Amino acid sequence: MRRFGSKVTVLDRNSRLMHQEDDDVSEALQQLFKGEGIDFILNAKVRTISGTSGQSVTLVIEQGSQEKALRGSHLLIAAGRTPNTEGIGLDLAGVELTDRGYIKVDERLTTTTPGVWAIGEVAGSPQFTHVSVDDFRVVHDSITGGKRVTTGRLIPYCMFTDPELAHIGLSEKEAKERGIAYRLFKIPMASVMRATTLSETRGFLKALVEVNTDRVLGFTAFGLGAGEILSSVQIAMLAGLPYTALRDGILTHPTLVEGLIPLFSSEPSSCP
Repeated sequence: MRRFGSKVTVLDRNSRLMHQEDDDVSEALQQLFKGEGIDFILNAKVRTISGTSGQSVTLVIEQGSQEKALRGSHLLIAAGRTPNTEGIGLDLAGVELTDRGYIKVDERLTTTTPGVWAIGEVAGSPQFTHVSVDDFRVVHDSITGGKRVTTGRLIPYCMFTDPELAHIGLSEKEAKERGIAYRLFKIPMASVMRATTLSETRGFLKALVEVNTDRVLGFTAFGLGAGEILSSVQIAMLAGLPYTALRDGILTHPTLVEGLIPLFSSEPSSCP
């Protein structure tokens, strides 16, 4: 909407945008918004909303000890999703729900009623289309005698900002919370030659590698083609390859994925 010429303000009740991400990711996103001319107000608590979206809307917010009013024509609310499971007769079929309203399933997506399975978001799976597709494969295996389960899946995600944000495996924040030591490899996108030739050098690549092995624990890309670069790292992680396989591979020049060579050739820092 900002690129269409609208004035856009993003409100967040937390102290950072995408507060569950690593600090450098959050900071990069905030700088991206700022560069696009998007305003953002953090630590904001919405007190009242009046008007009609599409016509005129007024929000009264509290930030710290101050209140202020924001006025606009449209309001978009991102408040999460609620499972659509209430009052559809699941209890009559003996299908139980979790305390959050999702259908209760096991690792094979079997419900509490024999012969009934659930897939996708209603089963509490991560809310991505590619996860729902894999859920189908789990259920298909359950029916046909296979052994596929939902536990231990390596699930990627990509947020299609411009440039993109893509992530798989452990983040730095998660590794520190779990007390997992790691080596951190990180380079700016300006070090990726293809990004330079395309004049889009915003962002960075970073990877977490296990201290006592060369196994990749996690990977984050914020930059041009981040989702495509991530896929190469994901395949290496699925195959259990060491990071050196990517560092020492002969990758097509000039491509964005070639940036994995300077990434894994850089000097890592040890954390913690």
